[in-house]
Amino acid sequence: MKSARSLVAHLMRRAGFGATPAELDVLTSEKTYEEIVDDLIHPDRFPALDTSYIDRYYGGELVAIHVGKWLYRMVNTQRPLEEKMALFLHHIFPVAWGKSEHGPSIYTEIDMFRHVGLTNMKTILLELSRDPAMIFWLDNNENHKDEINENYGRELLELFSMGVGNYTEDDIKSASRAFTGWTFRQPLSLYPVGHHPAEFEFLDDDHDDGPKTFLGQTGNFNGDDIIDIIVQQPATARFISRHLYNFFVEDELQVPSWATEPPKNPAAIDHLSQVFMDTEGDMRAVLGALFNSDFFKEAVNLRKVKSPTELIAGVLKQTGEFREPAPGLHEFGITTLNGSTYEGPMAIMGQRLLNPPTVEGWHTGHEWIDSGTLSERVGFAERQFADRSKPGIQDILSRAGSLDGESSQIVDRCLDVMGAIRVSEKTREALVAYTDDLKRMQRENGEETAGIHNLLQMIASTVDYQFV
Repeated sequence: MKSARSLVAHLMRRAGFGATPAELDVLTSEKTYEEIVDDLIHPDRFPALDTSYIDRYYGGELVAIHVGKWLYRMVNTQRPLEEKMALFLHHIFPVAWGKSEHGPSIYTEIDMFRHVGLTNMKTILLELSRDPAMIFWLDNNENHKDEINENYGRELLELFSMGVGNYTEDDIKSASRAFTGWTFRQPLSLYPVGHHPAEFEFLDDDHDDGPKTFLGQTGNFNGDDIIDIIVQQPATARFISRHLYNFFVEDELQVPSWATEPPKNPAAIDHLSQVFMDTEGDMRAVLGALFNSDFFKEAVNLRKVKSPTELIAGVLKQTGEFREPAPGLHEFGITTLNGSTYEGPMAIMGQRLLNPPTVEGWHTGHEWIDSGTLSERVGFAERQFADRSKPGIQDILSRAGSLDGESSQIVDRCLDVMGAIRVSEKTREALVAYTDDLKRMQRENGEETAGIHNLLQMIASTVDYQFV
């Protein structure tokens, strides 16, 4: 049974960073939609990306280097959901390069997210709590049995698991006591030989092992016990499910409003929450339910604005410019040169990957777009699709054909070869009218390929292209 091309394209944009026309050909001819979903949630069926070449090509420890390496993974991986889940977890459990015991430790955390993102919420929260970058970011290395620091305990409940209104101040204090003694150590000197990952360390003599009452349960709890209790809470199931819905399905309101504002699709949150509770927070099960649901399949039209990372990675995947390491990949983020800082397109669009603005992460949805960022976003896509020398553009042009035939059919064909993307009827009508103009100009000057290329650029510059 062959899968519907537009639905598979929708899935690959949401569960990854899109698919090239050739990739869509293979996926839709060989597997059903459900089989593709099953492959996505089992990335170990596919070989991991060999990063040794990119690691040698882009040496150094600047944040821009690590952003470039991550973009390379997003564009070239055969395990797209693995990278997408790493991005999801980086967003809801943010740690910033600007406050780290050593900047590259954040990229070590991203690698941890890759490995645990499709396990279960208990494992994810446990590894997060043991992560040196997070420990330093939220000061748990300063959380001692004789001097409690509540920063991590508070954010664990407020932003990382349950959400406001589902715990008390006493619960925060108990959680913080349970995480005393959870710190890290740096096994080797950072310089002059470069980054050596810090390691989690538990200091038993700095741990408060006294009785604690947390969410109605009492015991000599440690951090593991706190996470066990958190994952059992229906509030956690709903909070994480709403995050997943917001990231993969449809833009929600910003997180601070969730305590008072209902979700856009309560039935969807109920469904995902039930799967979460039934499977003890198994992310494969929850995501499988999400991607196979009617509410996901129906959310194909202009309901979710691409983050700057999604936009850039998706465009680079289509253009094929970085199928191998090449100069310039590190310039999409922030580059420091001779003491000066230069913002690349991702930063200008409002997202500094590996350096989120606050512990809340980034505000999403239409807050990604204002007059300045929209101009940069549209200009970036248009500029990338303008370069005919890129292998992906050459493939798209060969598939797009000529301007012969009905303008509406030409537009539909071009939308398909650019990733089976959807646009509003108003945009489609405008593209058809533009195609009529191109055909008229072609009759006058005879530049057939230029005409179809102009149409592709016009599609990339539409507001609709800014939606995933």
